[in-house]
Amino acid sequence: MEPTLQSPPFTQLVVKAMRSLYPEELADRAWDNVGLLQENINPPSGCLPSRVLLTNDLTLRVAEEAIKKQASVIVSYHPFIFRGLKSVTLDDPHQRIVLRLAQHNIAVYSPHTAVDAVLGGVNDWLASILDEVPGGAHEDVAVVQPAPAASSVAGFEGAGYGRLVRLREPTDLDSILQAYAVALRMRHVVVSRPRTDDKTTTLIRSVAVCAGSGFDVLKDADADLIVTGEMTHHNALRLKMLGKSVLTVFHSNSERGFLREVLQPKLERILREEDAVTEVLVSDEDEDPFEIWEAKQ
Repeated sequence: MEPTLQSPPFTQLVVKAMRSLYPEELADRAWDNVGLLQENINPPSGCLPSRVLLTNDLTLRVAEEAIKKQASVIVSYHPFIFRGLKSVTLDDPHQRIVLRLAQHNIAVYSPHTAVDAVLGGVNDWLASILDEVPGGAHEDVAVVQPAPAASSVAGFEGAGYGRLVRLREPTDLDSILQAYAVALRMRHVVVSRPRTDDKTTTLIRSVAVCAGSGFDVLKDADADLIVTGEMTHHNALRLKMLGKSVLTVFHSNSERGFLREVLQPKLERILREEDAVTEVLVSDEDEDPFEIWEAKQ
């Protein structure tokens, strides 16, 4: 007789909470892979730690951190399983993560573009940094691309990808760059701005933001400044020739702060309504793979 396998109640609780905050229907399923990507099993004792580890990217170091901190569920903003697996071996780092987490009975849930789409999600958090710019507080915010299922998910009407922000008054570009660098805890950011012969200050009246790799969402946005995580050379060149400025902060830096500032307290509050001892931790090992290296001359 085969043993009966069941999902742990705490894993079910985390999945339910995440879906209530960020419905999977709002994700761009044309390419994205969201939901419960790796399930765990309710042990015979029925006892697993009520502990969640939040991360932007699920790397081997983050997986080992989850094991060390005895998390039973990882919520990884980016899906660590993105394409079909034809094998599960030790040779591939992503497949090694699957094996290590299965060995320690840890589940993985990924919300990704569902978090991007909802009002109050990662893109609204990225747009809210403009409120820290002197004179740059936004006048209004509009969704750039409506989510396909936004009108059919009750309570999430108006959801979509990217945000277009109209500023209350024209604001110099350098002030906006400074605000984003401080808010995202970065010493360096990457900027492209149109060339002017008279060296005048670049004034910004509108800003389009999209976390991650946002060119496809923002390419036609009517904005003076495009803010995103990363952009290719040719796409940045095109926007520069169109008279637009571009700020890139490296992909995951445009997303990671949302986990600690917004998702951690929100998810912990919801989970504690049903499980008073729940802990929601944010990974200490999660980091962008790129860094700026300064050569000593």
